[in-house]
Amino acid sequence: MTALTAIASPPLRRPFLPLVRAEVLKLRKNRGLVLTAAAMTVGAMIVAYTILLLLHAFNPDHHGPAGGVANLGNGVMLLAGLGSVAAILIGAAAGAADLTSGVFRELVVTGRSRLALFTARIPGGLAVIVSLIAAAVVIVVTVTVGFAGSLAAPSAGLLAGTVVWLLVEIAFYFAVALGLGSLLGSRAQTIAILLAWRMAVTPILLSIGALGVARDVVPGAAFNQLAPDAIVPDHRGSRRSTFPRWSGTGSGGTPSSSMPCSHWPSARSTSRTRSITTATSSGSPSR
Repeated sequence: MTALTAIASPPLRRPFLPLVRAEVLKLRKNRGLVLTAAAMTVGAMIVAYTILLLLHAFNPDHHGPAGGVANLGNGVMLLAGLGSVAAILIGAAAGAADLTSGVFRELVVTGRSRLALFTARIPGGLAVIVSLIAAAVVIVVTVTVGFAGSLAAPSAGLLAGTVVWLLVEIAFYFAVALGLGSLLGSRAQTIAILLAWRMAVTPILLSIGALGVARDVVPGAAFNQLAPDAIVPDHRGSRRSTFPRWSGTGSGGTPSSSMPCSHWPSARSTSRTRSITTATSSGSPSR
């Protein structure tokens, strides 16, 4: 009777949360990966805005405040570019680490379903990359709002929309890296393929005018269209079908892939232009 009762009893449900915690712990123990991702997100924002604050402090006549809407857009675009690379690194590690080391077979032997083991990687990896992006966003918001000075400070609605857009783009590249890493079973191949697509193939495709609206299906152009208009001032009021910070045409007609920080001194240029206009209208010669 006892044996029949044991056979008829339903299988015990194993909690899902310990699997997620194990994935987070596995990624956190990889200190090289975490430090690299932190340097590309939090470290990049600290360096960039520290330079802007120092330039304005030592030479305020030629360098505008470090805050404002313009510097918010430049900082977020830089964070989106470097953060997507960090998401690719973490996604590739979460998707292929167990397969490469051979631990995945041992986990399956314990009775866990393959679906649960793969699904736990999604919230585990997102917890790591989102925490780094959140710390970087805190730095961006603090500087752009607290040190706006004479420039227009970003509103709460603009900040909320920008953060949501940034998190969606980061989560997209993490999911792609996670899926591709789980499919290939190789961390190196996953990183090589996605970085080549992100850094080389995407700018080339967006610089080919003959493709027309077909370029809008490229993730770089698609996310650029979803970005708030205030943080993409170069194409305000026009249809944005190309990625303005990552594509373009250099000398000789070759496509260039300038980083987002190449447009950073917008506050300085604006203040300089205003001073020249004021001097011209008052009749004094401009220098």
